[in-house]
Amino acid sequence: MLGRKRVLCVDDDEETRSMMSALLEGYGYEAVIVASVSDALESVRSGGLDLCILASWFTESNGIELCRQIRALSGTPVMFYSAAAYERDVQEGLAAGAQAYLVKPDIDSLEPTIDRLINKPELSARI
Repeated sequence: MLGRKRVLCVDDDEETRSMMSALLEGYGYEAVIVASVSDALESVRSGGLDLCILASWFTESNGIELCRQIRALSGTPVMFYSAAAYERDVQEGLAAGAQAYLVKPDIDSLEPTIDRLINKPELSARI
């Protein structure tokens, strides 16, 4: 389908990547799924993304640092979908430049948050 919005999902967990790919495609988005920070940055540099969804932890870095790097490269909206559920984690993610922070396994809020960020990226959503 031409014209689908492209959503980058970065997670080093294979099961999460598979689930997110299926969910994003089911929501009607083109899923760009990567496992590493370096692949994520390459995708951001290539452009054409409508949203970046980040996990919090990676082998070579963390989601907060990746979010800061994406912010330095692009104005693409960023959201965290993470198991890091403490208030401090949420605040760090938003302070790093994310527009939303969802705690896994909240799937019910996933689609509406993605839709809101893609269609109104200036809105900040903390769920």
